[in-house]
Amino acid sequence: MTFAYLLQLVFAGIAAGSIYAMVALGFNVIYNTTGIINFAQGEFVMIGGMLAVTLTQTAGVPVWLALPVAVVVTAGVGAVVELIFIEPLRSPSVLRMIVITIGVAIILREAALHVWDEQMRAMPPFVGDEISSYEFMGAFFKPQAFWIIGALVVSVIALEAFFRLTITGQAMRAVADQRDAAALVGIAPKRMVLLSFVVAAGLGGLAGVVVTPDTQIAYNVGTELAIWGFLAMVIGGLGSAAGAIAGGLLIGVMLKVADGMLPPDYRTGLVFVLLLVLLAVRPTGILGSRARARLREF
Repeated sequence: MTFAYLLQLVFAGIAAGSIYAMVALGFNVIYNTTGIINFAQGEFVMIGGMLAVTLTQTAGVPVWLALPVAVVVTAGVGAVVELIFIEPLRSPSVLRMIVITIGVAIILREAALHVWDEQMRAMPPFVGDEISSYEFMGAFFKPQAFWIIGALVVSVIALEAFFRLTITGQAMRAVADQRDAAALVGIAPKRMVLLSFVVAAGLGGLAGVVVTPDTQIAYNVGTELAIWGFLAMVIGGLGSAAGAIAGGLLIGVMLKVADGMLPPDYRTGLVFVLLLVLLAVRPTGILGSRARARLREF
């Protein structure tokens, strides 16, 4: 294996890991506010990608307009999910809410099947075409990969600014820290939970839009994305935004390097073994904390 080929695999892994990191960030936003794992997060990515394809390929909407529209509509789907399936519950157990999110994922996936059918769909890259690439030190990089990595960077900056600098973001953090105390000072916890689903779904929608030109999209891709995003969250440390990013990038690089060096039958299995070993050594994740079940970042 040449250095150029290894560099190419690592960069492709960073691009793929950026998507897993964005999915993990969506998991974290809801987890930090509610304490539950939303297993419908992968379906938000699928919906964002499907909407982008429909808008650009069927309706003829330019990419610069289709991107925000797909993100906003997906965020609206997140709001509907929370209002219909989560908000009516009265003091539900965490296990019950997790089971509900799994059911929501199945409903969204089946709805997507009826709306878009089972065919794989694609849209052209934001710049260039499918065979365009940049060369650096003998390695070739797809232009769309830079958009994917850029989307992660923009998402992190936007989330940091929102949760640190805005009153609404600080209110969400207050609910995450002390729900009852936040309610006593006038913060409405239910509104913050609704907003967490909106933010998480918007993140998923953005991930779906930027990844579709690189990998294509179908109604059933959300499950795999949710699995890798959840693993990224666990590997990085539950509730840790920085951990979600680290976990996503680590998984992406491991998968791509293994894909370039090993037969397909061994790739996923070896990655899972390595991740299990890492969790055995560091059960709380790379940036997790034993002292706190949820690390209050973002």
